[in-house]
Amino acid sequence: MASEATGSEARIIARGYWHPPRSSKALAATLFASDTTLLVRLEGEAAGDPAAFNDARRVSISDRVGNISRRVGFVDGSTFETADNDAVDAWLRKTRSRHHGFVHELERFHPRLIALVLGIVLLGGLIYRFALPALVEVAVAVTPPVVPRMMSSGTLASLDQTVFSKSELPEAQQNELTAKFGALAAHSARGRDGYNLNFRKGGIIGPNAFALPDGTLVITDELVELAAGDSEMILGVLAHEIGHVEKTHSLRQLYRAAGMAGLVMLIAGDIGSAGEDILTNGAALVSLSYSRSAESEADRVSVELMSKAGHDPAAIGRFFELIEKKLGDSGETSILSTHPGTPERRQQIDEWAKEIGK
Repeated sequence: MASEATGSEARIIARGYWHPPRSSKALAATLFASDTTLLVRLEGEAAGDPAAFNDARRVSISDRVGNISRRVGFVDGSTFETADNDAVDAWLRKTRSRHHGFVHELERFHPRLIALVLGIVLLGGLIYRFALPALVEVAVAVTPPVVPRMMSSGTLASLDQTVFSKSELPEAQQNELTAKFGALAAHSARGRDGYNLNFRKGGIIGPNAFALPDGTLVITDELVELAAGDSEMILGVLAHEIGHVEKTHSLRQLYRAAGMAGLVMLIAGDIGSAGEDILTNGAALVSLSYSRSAESEADRVSVELMSKAGHDPAAIGRFFELIEKKLGDSGETSILSTHPGTPERRQQIDEWAKEIGK
């Protein structure tokens, strides 16, 4: 049988090393193929019997992984190892096309991989839908005051370097608005000392106002100019931003963004300095955008706080009406999509103002 296996039709597949069963020896050898039989012949023993041989369908051949050597396992426990991956692949392609064909390709297909991918996608969706919101609430509840201060300081510094420039509003106008804002904030849950109003020239942000987690508020020169002297309107906008702080919307946005980055890293691996970007430069962006429900909550706080402080509770609604008229924001768009000024939203504000006035 050995002589049949080493007949004239045997052809060389690759050269490498043969490892005897249960031995650490590595003997120089050559792998041959004769029809569907694989055999190993040790170098220097060409006239002798093969060191190992089997029907090709009974041997195991490791998958190709880069340039790692391939291993051909025989039934007796011996192994042939070669670095000539291309030669092994060429023999496999030829053999499979003759003897296995379509059926063999089906055997190579692993449906469990599809199940694994679907499972990962489903797990990611469940984490995003249920686990992430719960973890965000826990994180907000246990966050010490120093963390929002650090986040806010880094965010404002980043915006000052990349977007904002020094306010060009007259100092007297800034002082007047600051005094009125202080009186308004005195009626909030955090009190006058819980907020700090800052003026900046908006640049690409344009007419806008936003709040950071620690109570730092920023209003741009462009928004003050857009209000055209209507201080009630400006106070309504600032009361809206106080609402974002009181409802911890900014902090939730930051934690949600960090959680999403963590989820991506869990699935896709390391994505570099994503965590650092979120807590510094990235925070400047996510803190400027809120969900529709968060905006509605802040609107409600604005209406109630303005009424409590003796101001026009519907002032924030006039601001959105002004945006619609002057900036053409009458649909789902907005200034940087941070304060959508839809007609439905103004209607809701007017209804709340009427309820409070009764």
